[in-house]
Amino acid sequence: MAKIVPFKAVRPTKDKAGMVASRPYENYSAGELKAQLEYNPFSFLHIINPGYKFQHEITGEKRFQLVRNRYLEFKEEEIFIQDKTPCYYFYKILTRTNMFSGIIAAASVQDYEDNVIKRHEDTLANRENLFKDYLKVVGFNTEPVLLTYPDSEIMDNLMLKVMKGEPEYEFSTYNKEKHILWKIESPEKVAKIKAEFETMPTLYIADGHHRSASSYLLAKESKAANPNHTGKEPYNYFMSFLISESKLQIFEFSRLITDLNGLSKEEFLIQLDLWFRIESRGLEVYTPTKKHHFNMYLDGEFHSLYLRKTNYEFTDSLSNLDTYILYQKILKPILNIQDLRNDDRIAYIHGKNDLIEIKSQVDSGNFAVGFGMLPLTIEELKKVADEGLTMPPKSTYIEPKLRSGLTIYEF
Repeated sequence: MAKIVPFKAVRPTKDKAGMVASRPYENYSAGELKAQLEYNPFSFLHIINPGYKFQHEITGEKRFQLVRNRYLEFKEEEIFIQDKTPCYYFYKILTRTNMFSGIIAAASVQDYEDNVIKRHEDTLANRENLFKDYLKVVGFNTEPVLLTYPDSEIMDNLMLKVMKGEPEYEFSTYNKEKHILWKIESPEKVAKIKAEFETMPTLYIADGHHRSASSYLLAKESKAANPNHTGKEPYNYFMSFLISESKLQIFEFSRLITDLNGLSKEEFLIQLDLWFRIESRGLEVYTPTKKHHFNMYLDGEFHSLYLRKTNYEFTDSLSNLDTYILYQKILKPILNIQDLRNDDRIAYIHGKNDLIEIKSQVDSGNFAVGFGMLPLTIEELKKVADEGLTMPPKSTYIEPKLRSGLTIYEF
């Protein structure tokens, strides 16, 4: 039974929502970031990049405290307001090619601990603790964890009713996306949403493993320091965006490798032949159409690689993943890529970018070889999580990607 509850969001006033909301900080180029900070005084980027005010880069706990200060300034200037009653928030994003919709709410850290909220990726302890310390100092969370739930006719019907009402926000962005948010505060609708989530035995983290892990650590620390802990404190929850499984979109990450680990092209292909049937495609841009089929671009040519299944043993859901097969049979043993997170010989391109980008990067000499594959499915993701396993890093690129600053969860 999933415990998904409404909360009193801190939000921008209606007239400023489009100016406040920002993409994740790391998604801006240096030029874009500078322009936003110079010409948009309402951008949430001013909060998460507080050193700009002093024309000085600030790191560590000093930065955390300045983030807190900028946030309080936005509240004092009434750029932000807080809802007086706990609400759910229905959020809809229209891109050039897709429509995403879901509910912003607070998810339980106890559900995370009890594996009601299941995960499929490993997290790094140092990042978990860094984010935990950040949350503790700033006192708020603005980037929801992306959770997915089984398709629900009841939830879909509720959303249709909500969309007939006047939205709280409706604005467009420079990349031609439209963002619409409705506030759900009627006791009847709130009760129905909460009850429907309570019928769901399991939710899955689609994106935000470090954010959920750091929220869990903060809750444990806060509970230990609070002799009057009741379980109802805000630190017992973390902000989430919940989207049904059929509305989630999963892309693949292609892999680029800087060199062939000292092998000649011929030696490399001979080693590949042990595990894969190889066909040269020349300049034909080959896109895999089946699981366990891979695209490879090497020395000016595309190749198709088909796994020799008679040689390969499928033992669990992890061994079925194409990202795992690529790592275990090519990247690790042949190209000596041991650490997928930290080896500077490997780079990733998410599948929204064309395979032509792989060709361009290899032809430029920046990389020696590139690999592509089909994206994972939601069923594969769930099986890995259900078996308590973890995928290789960069196995999925999942949309939607949400704007920061539209709803803020205070601890």
